[in-house]
Amino acid sequence: MMVPDGFPDRLPTLTIALLWEILHDTIDDATVNQLLWQGLGYAWNSADQTWSAPADWQADYPEPPDFIESRPATVKLTRSIPAPHKQLLKDYLGFKGYKVGELVPRKTRRATAVNWLLSHLKTQDLLPPQPPQPPQPDATEPD
Repeated sequence: MMVPDGFPDRLPTLTIALLWEILHDTIDDATVNQLLWQGLGYAWNSADQTWSAPADWQADYPEPPDFIESRPATVKLTRSIPAPHKQLLKDYLGFKGYKVGELVPRKTRRATAVNWLLSHLKTQDLLPPQPPQPPQPDATEPD
């Protein structure tokens, strides 16, 4: 796998608003993956055109995985979230989950990605004590 154009310099800043955009599927899968790769510590070595993987991911994923497409990679991501952070998506962000008709692997993997990113921010003391109010659903959207 080659390095995506501009990784990691062109990634958007990790904000609470961006996390909601991931949950609402307004950020593309490639960007979600790259945010996870950056947070996990994957790095591109341009001199020898190879990826450097974090130690605990090296054996299974020497190159960064596509978390949205790969169930095994997402399972490993879920298991890497510390126990006290497992419920951040619900308890901190106030995410109530997807509706039954929306429960597809792609969306649940996006929710896992957001929970991991929240945990990453929390671990680094970068999570604000109180999250901003969640965005209001579009009034034109049917319930």
